[in-house]
Amino acid sequence: MKSVLSKLLILLASVGLLSTPLPGEAKTTKKVVVAKKPVRKAAANPRAKPAGTDGRVQAGKNAKPKKAPAKVPAAESAAKHKPRSGSMAAGEDAHDSHDLVIESASALVIDQSSGTVLYEKNAAAQVPIASITKLMTAMVALDVRPSLTEMLTVDEDDIDAIKGTRSRLQVGTRLSREEMLRLALMSSENRAASTLSRHYPGGRAAFIAAMNRKAEELGLTDTHFKDPTGLTPANVSSARDLTKLVAAAHGYPLIRQFSTTPEYEVNIAGRPRAFHNTNSLVKSDNWEIGLSKTGYISEAGKCLVMQAWLNNKPMIIVLLDSWGRLTRIGDANRIKRWVESASLPQRRNLG
Repeated sequence: MKSVLSKLLILLASVGLLSTPLPGEAKTTKKVVVAKKPVRKAAANPRAKPAGTDGRVQAGKNAKPKKAPAKVPAAESAAKHKPRSGSMAAGEDAHDSHDLVIESASALVIDQSSGTVLYEKNAAAQVPIASITKLMTAMVALDVRPSLTEMLTVDEDDIDAIKGTRSRLQVGTRLSREEMLRLALMSSENRAASTLSRHYPGGRAAFIAAMNRKAEELGLTDTHFKDPTGLTPANVSSARDLTKLVAAAHGYPLIRQFSTTPEYEVNIAGRPRAFHNTNSLVKSDNWEIGLSKTGYISEAGKCLVMQAWLNNKPMIIVLLDSWGRLTRIGDANRIKRWVESASLPQRRNLG
């Protein structure tokens, strides 16, 4: 009976009807899975750079830290990218220094009415001034109040022996003093300027002495003259001095008129000859120019001085030692745009 009962129990256990383990079986231990408490991540520091974010294996403790790129000093970096603009007066802003790039070696822009310096570049450099000289020539010629209708004759003493330049005024040409003055200022005629100096009381030597005397009277400490034409590089001045020279010359109505005449026809040896202004800007509708003079010899480069109205203010512009054919004209136009487009702060007065 017992054997039958045992067999029955074994049969029931095999089909899973009994949960009680059979005698001698190991008690089955149910594996309990304990849920881990979520670990709260530390709040990220927005200023700290996460380690290993570039995907590279972090270096060991003996590895040398990678050096950061050396910083270039701000002044050095700025110098490498600085445009060729001039120095500005104290109180300049970034707009001024970066917006105006002048190619002429020396330059100065002042407000004529106040003497305020708006822009300067090598303004104190003493350099040859070529035919800018003729502004002084005209003033000295007019200061003795000569007859403007007196006829003057070009002779061999007026031929350029310094540079060998040519002239349309042949030896023997007779023109009135007024016409000589006009051609010297408008077309920069060297023989006209030379003739004016010869017909000065006391001759050319007295004329040149008067030029230097007037320079001293005007306070032109960087200025000295050796001839009335500007053909010699010994005629020197600075942009600083030339603003004063232009201001003084602007006080002569005939110099204002003749230096800004676009073109003029002169009767030479019975034939009409047209002469043109050496400054093309006097023909421009965009400019209001009250006085103008150009100059060129190899030692001086291309030069330009003007009195002009910019932004409804009288300005004096001096540009010296420009080498490109149109560089001085380009510089003048850049100055005009700069003055008219910017609300310029007050700067120091020219001493």
